Amino acid sequence: MLTIHADSRGHAVLVRGDRIEAVGPLEELAAAHPHARVRSWPGILTPGFVNPHGTELLEEAYHPDPREAEALGTEPLTGDALTDLALDDARWGGSARRGVQRMFAHGTVAAACAPLRNRAVRDAVLRTGLELLPRGPVSAGVPALDPLASALPPTTAPAPAPGSPARFAVFDVHDEAELAERGAATCVATVVAGRLVFRRR
Repeated sequence: MLTIHADSRGHAVLVRGDRIEAVGPLEELAAAHPHARVRSWPGILTPGFVNPHGTELLEEAYHPDPREAEALGTEPLTGDALTDLALDDARWGGSARRGVQRMFAHGTVAAACAPLRNRAVRDAVLRTGLELLPRGPVSAGVPALDPLASALPPTTAPAPAPGSPARFAVFDVHDEAELAERGAATCVATVVAGRLVFRRR
C-alpha cells in the first residue's frame, strides 16, 4: 500500500511498506500516484529525533502503568525510587513499551544506547521498531523524553530520501525555530518502519 505523508508546507514523502519511495511536493507525488492514500498533517515534516539517553530512559527508569498513576505518578521513576518496586520481567517489559511510546510522542525515531542488558527491556524495545544506535557508556546532558530538553544539541535521523527507511516525524509548528522554542511535545505524528506509531488524538 502506498501512503503519502504531507505537511503544511506541501513537503511530502511517498511510503511503500517500510521504505520511502519518493520525496517531493505533495502535488507532484499525488499526481504521479493517484491511488496512494494521503495523510495531511499540520506543521513540518522532519527526519525525527535521536534521543541520546536510550539506556537511562528504557533500562534505568520505570514508566508507570496508567493504572499505577495514583500510587506512582505519571513521570518516569529512577534511582532510589526504583528500589522499592518489585520489577519482574513483565513489569520491565511493560515499562519499556510505555517508554518507547512516550519517545514516539516526542518525535523520536531512534535512541542511542549502550547494549541493553535487561532481556525483557531489550525484547520489548526491539518489537516496537525504535532504532537503537550504539553509543559510549556515558552520555552527557539530562535524560529527557523530549530530546530538545536534554541540554545537548539535538540530533536527528538522516533526512528522508528514496530508498531509505520510512522513519520521520511531524511537528505542529511553523518552522525549526518554533520547534526549538516550543519543544518536541508539539509532535503530531511519528512514523517508524512505515508504520504510524504515534498520532496525536
